[in-house]
Amino acid sequence: MCVTCGCYDDADSTITNLDRGKLEYNHHEHTHSLADGTAITHGHDDNHYEVSHVHAKIHRTTISLEEDILAKNNLIAAQNRGWFKGRNILALNLMSSPGSGKTTLLTRTINDLNSQLPISVIEGDQETVNDAQKIKETGCKVVQINTGTGCHLEASMIDRSLQQLNPPLNSVVMIENVGNLVCPALFDLGEQAKVVILSVTEGEDKPIKYPHMFRASDIMIITKIDLLPYVQFDVQKCIDYALQVNPLIQIFQVSAITGRGLESWYGWLSLRVAQLSIPASF
Repeated sequence: MCVTCGCYDDADSTITNLDRGKLEYNHHEHTHSLADGTAITHGHDDNHYEVSHVHAKIHRTTISLEEDILAKNNLIAAQNRGWFKGRNILALNLMSSPGSGKTTLLTRTINDLNSQLPISVIEGDQETVNDAQKIKETGCKVVQINTGTGCHLEASMIDRSLQQLNPPLNSVVMIENVGNLVCPALFDLGEQAKVVILSVTEGEDKPIKYPHMFRASDIMIITKIDLLPYVQFDVQKCIDYALQVNPLIQIFQVSAITGRGLESWYGWLSLRVAQLSIPASF
């Protein structure tokens, strides 16, 4: 999976279609012997993408073998993007730290728009199908990816998940990434837009502490604004920081509990849907 960010620890990823059960996303290792007798072990998943960085220290000599796994990821992401485009599907990559309210916002969005727009979900977590089960209760199609010790989703995982999800033409696919403000920003999944979600229960300085995430995102959604009277969170300072990092980022302030601000988020969705010629009326 990801040696670029150092998160991988020989864990297998799994994809679960809640209607069909668990599918293995296997990782296996094998060993090559070099001419001088050095043994180098590395791994492949089922699609044969090699682990990117292998070090072997023999007689004070370091042998470093590197591959550009981001280039391989980007190739599959481009294929995913073409797949979405050919089916008039708007794919969004939802990213945040754990506990920001991604799933709550997602379920509220699905419930509010289910009569106007088909929405399917790819749910990413290290373990459990808890969030996928919450999504399924809305009635929408959902596939769970469990990454084990992995800290983000990758394009190949989305490719495999789409085979199980089979979203309809003229629809939206929401990809809920693993909770992490670092690595998900590095990996293109083939989405049309990246959406970073930040709750008022976090620090307003997150955009300047994790600038790459906010620089890579098209949208920032500040959630849980119903809690503003009870927390110390400077909304304007957070907005200023985000614009400092990314002057083009669009910002929405919402509460998935009270519904405040959701009309702006839905309006943005409506515009992007219209740009893909997806029939919708919000």
